[in-house]
Amino acid sequence: MTFRSTISNEEAAQLPAAHFDGEIIVVDTDEQIENVCKDLSEQRIIGFDTETRPSFKAGQINKVALLQLSTHERCYLIRLCRVKLHNRLLSILSDPDIIKIGADVEGDIRALHVLRRFNERGFTDLQRIIADWGVEEKSLRKMAAIVLGERVSKAQRLSNWEAATLTPQQQMYAATDAWVCIAIYEKLLATPAAKASQAGNS
Repeated sequence: MTFRSTISNEEAAQLPAAHFDGEIIVVDTDEQIENVCKDLSEQRIIGFDTETRPSFKAGQINKVALLQLSTHERCYLIRLCRVKLHNRLLSILSDPDIIKIGADVEGDIRALHVLRRFNERGFTDLQRIIADWGVEEKSLRKMAAIVLGERVSKAQRLSNWEAATLTPQQQMYAATDAWVCIAIYEKLLATPAAKASQAGNS
């Protein structure tokens, strides 16, 4: 099986919607952190993403409001506008044995460093590896469309991530963005890379 290199916005929009089928857990109190990190520390692979309240003023950049960490079964939506970036969370983000999969990982980590500095380890950026499978697209939406044949919604991207309560639509959007990184990564690993195929034919 080989993946196509590109896909148009129109084609991607026609695909069936991707959505996270597991449990979504909103983490907005310090007391929840212990159980969250206990679960995450036992995982081999975690989907990773962040969300920030959009700014519509030139030069104004808001701090990260949400950190999404997803397993196959559960996605934790950690409201960093309500709880601090605890040491236990940083230990997950610094553990080289737990693979954290994301898209534009450097941008997300840079934003987290504004809150607290830490030594990030164990991260894999889909944008950096997907070219090995002949895919030229770098946006999460188009990578999901090509690799999974599913459409990832953008509808909630510019919503208020610092709102008093996250709507069900926001929760599903945020959880899907983190979980789909695992799905893309595992589908890639199950498919021979284009580079490896080329090497075998040379």
